[in-house]
Parts: sequence; structure tokens; C-alpha cells
Amino acid sequence: MTVRTCLPWPDKRLRTKAGDVVEITDDIRAIWDDMIDTMEAMPGVGLAATQIGVMLRLAVVDGSTQRGKAVRLANPEILHSSVELREHDEASPNLPGVSAKVKRPRAVTVKFLNEQGQIDRRDFVGIEATSVQHQIDHLNGRMYFDRLSKVKRDMLLRKARKST
Repeated sequence: MTVRTCLPWPDKRLRTKAGDVVEITDDIRAIWDDMIDTMEAMPGVGLAATQIGVMLRLAVVDGSTQRGKAVRLANPEILHSSVELREHDEASPNLPGVSAKVKRPRAVTVKFLNEQGQIDRRDFVGIEATSVQHQIDHLNGRMYFDRLSKVKRDMLLRKARKST
């Protein structure tokens, strides 16, 4: 088990778009394994590779109640989003001690490379839909608080600075 350290905000890599994964190799699978170990140690329902300083479009998501059902995604891309929104309290290990309610589509269809290197499509609903969208934001250099109004975002960042 390898738990990786999450980059502290405002590390510039958290604002950098991750590069595409060309093929699924044993090295990529090992990164996914570390990401799952790191996600479980938080505990969390998802993690993007950029959060641990790996600048590749890799994510893991596990919203199951029993755990151990992590979906491994490379180059995830949202193909369809539901019109219905879902509000959820989101946070990030990169900026501990703060969270905010964010509205996102309740369901999404995502295309990605799976661990066999094949193009896969999957529907995510509820907490897993929220998590996969949150991870894709990370891979695009965005943080959850970027979805807040300027006033709420500034308040959250001020609160985060005080708690460190």
C-alpha cells in the first residue's frame, strides 16, 4: 500500500491541465493503485492524478458503500450531463479544513480508457457523478471552489488560510 502526499494549495500544478494518457501500461496501473490507496486513506470518493503531482489524465472514483469498487479512468470525457442538478458538499485534500456546497449535474455519461486500455463508457449517478465531475475539473486545472461566486470563493480561501 502506497499512500501519496497530496499537493498543498496553491501549488501551480493544481492549476495545470494534465496530459493525455497514450496507453495503459503497468506503470499507469501502479499509479492507479497508489491513487486508490491514497483515496481510501483520506477517506474520499475520488482522486485525480494531478492532486498527487502526476500530470496525467488519470482518475479513480469509488462511491460504493462497501468500498473496493473503484473505477479507474484514463482520459475521462463527459459525453452527456443530466439537466437535473444535485447539490453536494465538496472538499479537497489539497485544501484541507474547508468545503462548499456545489451544484453539478445529477448524472453523467463518461467515455474513458479502462484498465485494459479499451475505450469504455459508463453512466455515473449521484455521489459518483459528482465525484467524476470533480476529478475531471482537477484534470483540467480547476478546483471545486472555482464553481462558487467570487464572494463565496474569497471567503472560503480566507478561511483556509486561517486554518493552516
